[in-house]
Amino acid sequence: MKNTSLVIMAAGIGSRFGGGIKQLEPVGPGGEIIMDYSIHDALEAGFNKIIFIIRKDLEKDFKEIIGNRIEKIAPVEYAFQEMDDLPEGFSTPEGRKKPWGTGQAVLAARHVIHEPFLVINADDYYGKEGFKKIHEYMVNEMNEDGEGYDMCMAGFILSNTLSENGGVTRGVCTVNENGYLEKVTETYDIYRDDNGMYAKDNEGNPVQVEAKQHVSMNMFGLPAGFLKELEKGFPEFLAGVREGDLKAEYLLPSIIDQCIRGKKGTVRVLETKDKWFGVTYKEDKPAVVASIRRLVDQGIYPEKLF
Repeated sequence: MKNTSLVIMAAGIGSRFGGGIKQLEPVGPGGEIIMDYSIHDALEAGFNKIIFIIRKDLEKDFKEIIGNRIEKIAPVEYAFQEMDDLPEGFSTPEGRKKPWGTGQAVLAARHVIHEPFLVINADDYYGKEGFKKIHEYMVNEMNEDGEGYDMCMAGFILSNTLSENGGVTRGVCTVNENGYLEKVTETYDIYRDDNGMYAKDNEGNPVQVEAKQHVSMNMFGLPAGFLKELEKGFPEFLAGVREGDLKAEYLLPSIIDQCIRGKKGTVRVLETKDKWFGVTYKEDKPAVVASIRRLVDQGIYPEKLF
């Protein structure tokens, strides 16, 4: 069986809402965190290595809370995303507080990725179907030696990814008749009420969205060769950052989008009907706990995961 890795981006831990290393807050009945469910689903689907991308200063806490446990059930590697891990000739602008985004995160793992890999966020729950479908695609269909990059992604259904506590930003997908991604449009403040769905474009103008449209939740299956693209693109990105911009990020979806536009690769969209949930707002946590409880009650997960 072909080797495949699960790459978990966990370097942004604690940055999105106040207090606590949020990915590491228990949500399951046995004290599980969201990441435990992703790892469980990935191993069940056939992935055979776990790569954690974290910050060096979190290493001790991270290993105590999750890493050491997972090492007992699967091979584990670590990569560290640091703000000053930059190509030759570049330095961190004074005043910048955070690393350079998801593209740099995956690049940080270049020394430990040698096989097709699935990238996920540490603090999102994706459901089982996405892991199964991406693993099947990687093992049975992905051509790693072809001309362009043969990539895939889980296509979630928009209505399965909303928050009850406010509007959300989603990458709304345009998919062609053969099931390949044409483009992703970042769409903002999406919410639903009794009268329908609402959303805005990047300038704040209302746009129409459909409940059944596919959205990207950054769950991408990529060939190992794609790291070359990330490596090549990072200095180009840095050279284009405007002076004084301390928040610019090198983002995986934009890089994948550029590959599609430049005819350097294709992305097969694999529909998943699972409900996605994550902790966008602090108030989302009780809903996540309740959702996991329901999945346990339905027999989808055991009371104690590991």
